[in-house]
Amino acid sequence: MTVKIVTDSGADISAETAKELGITIVPLYIYFGGKTYRDGIEMTPDELYKRLENDPVHPTTTQPMPYDFTGYYEKISEDADAIVSIHVSAKASGTYNAALQGARQSKGKCEVHVVDSSSVSVGQALITTAAARIAGAGGSLKEVLEETHRAVAQTQIRGLLDSLKYLLKGGRITKTKALIGSLLKVKPLLTMNNGEIAQTGVVRSYSKGVEKLLEFVKGYHNLQEAALSHSTVPEAANTLKKGIASIIDEKRIQMSRVGAALGVHGGPGTLLVALRGGSKY
Repeated sequence: MTVKIVTDSGADISAETAKELGITIVPLYIYFGGKTYRDGIEMTPDELYKRLENDPVHPTTTQPMPYDFTGYYEKISEDADAIVSIHVSAKASGTYNAALQGARQSKGKCEVHVVDSSSVSVGQALITTAAARIAGAGGSLKEVLEETHRAVAQTQIRGLLDSLKYLLKGGRITKTKALIGSLLKVKPLLTMNNGEIAQTGVVRSYSKGVEKLLEFVKGYHNLQEAALSHSTVPEAANTLKKGIASIIDEKRIQMSRVGAALGVHGGPGTLLVALRGGSKY
C-alpha cells in the first residue's frame, strides 16, 4: 500500500528532509505591501527578516485555500492509495479546516485523512516525519495514522523570542502585555498547551533563555528525537543542538530555519525546540 504524507509550510521542514522522506509541503501565504507570496517559494526566510527590519509595512499571513489542497490531493492521488495530511494546530491557524474542505472537494481516487498536529513548526515537523518514516517503509494506512497520533501525544515544544513586538504587530498579544514586556526588557518563553500557543515564563536575557531551553531538554524523560529551528540565531541553535547531542545520537536531531510564515509572528531571534519521547527505534 502506498501512503503519501502532506503537510504545510508551517512545519518548518527543510527541503532536504521533505525530499528524503517524500513529504509534500503546501505553502502558507504571506501578504506584504499589497503583494502575495507563497511561503518558502516566493518569500524566503532571509528575505522576510530583512524586510521586517527595514519595511514600514508589517506583513500578515493566511492559510492555503481549500482549492490549493484539492489540487495537491488530486495530483498526489494519481500515485497513492491514501493520503495523510498533517497540519498546524487548528487553534493557531485555519490551515487544518482548509485542508478538511480541500479533502471533501477532492475528486482524487484515494481517501484523504486530515490530522491536527496540535503543534506548530518543529513540533509539527517531528509528527510529520514520524508518519513519513512509516509510510516510506511501506506501512499501511492504519499504521501510519497510529504513528501520527502517537507522535502527537509524545511531542512537546518550547520556544524563545527575542522581542514581543512582532507578536503585537501580528495581533497575537495585547498592547498592554507588549508594553510591560518592553519596559521590563524580558524575553518570552513559549509552549503549546492543548493546541494553543501559551507563555511558560520570561527571562531577562537571551542567553538565559537558551539555558532554560537546555534545562527543558535535559529534564525530558526518555528523549528519542528532537527538532530545532531558528530565524536568525544559528549560534544559539548550535549550542542547543550540542546539548541535545549529549543525550541522543545527532542523527536524531532535525535542523531547519523558521520559515517566513511563522517568522512574521516571531521575528528575528526566534529559537524553537521540539522533543519526542517514548518511540521505539
